[in-house]
Amino acid sequence: MNKPPVVFLVDDQEYVLNALIRVLDSAGFSSLAYTSAEAFLESGNVDAPGCLILDLSMPGMDGFALQKELAIRASDLPLIFLSGHAEIRTGIQAMKAGACDFLTKPVDDESLFLAVSEAMEINQMARRARNERENVLARLTSLTTREREVMNLLTEGKLNKQVASALGIAEKTIKIHRARIMTKMQVRSVAALVRLVDRFIPAHS
Repeated sequence: MNKPPVVFLVDDQEYVLNALIRVLDSAGFSSLAYTSAEAFLESGNVDAPGCLILDLSMPGMDGFALQKELAIRASDLPLIFLSGHAEIRTGIQAMKAGACDFLTKPVDDESLFLAVSEAMEINQMARRARNERENVLARLTSLTTREREVMNLLTEGKLNKQVASALGIAEKTIKIHRARIMTKMQVRSVAALVRLVDRFIPAHS
């Protein structure tokens, strides 16, 4: 069952969290609040659907440190930074590190809604791409070692007889392997197989 997207909030000031929750609730967004980066990491929501609004300056692990940790964990959560100081240099640093937006406190409601809506869309696209990639890799693991060898040569542009020659087996056998590869990889042509491999399998590993 798919989980609904949530706006995760991380700020050491509870009054800020409460204000954000009220504003987000009024716009129909579900939210969960945490008073520290460590608490969020321990929540198990690193890979949950949604987005993350976090304060830049916090005791212990600050916003940038949390951003780095989420990158290490390959989280798809888009980040929206909050800061009590309108420092352009800090905002640029956050954006360069991968944040999708940078807002200053007190946050304007419309700016907040727009940032959250855009972040949710980014997250949906990222999750779809990840699911598609995982699906393709699962198909790939279903191939036998020989089928993988045949697939690699086919995607290099070699004909059946060339593949047969390279592997030292009969062309008839290559045709059988090719048909099985097409079925397992859920494609109808070598061209489609090439596109799939180029898009989802780094360096045709």
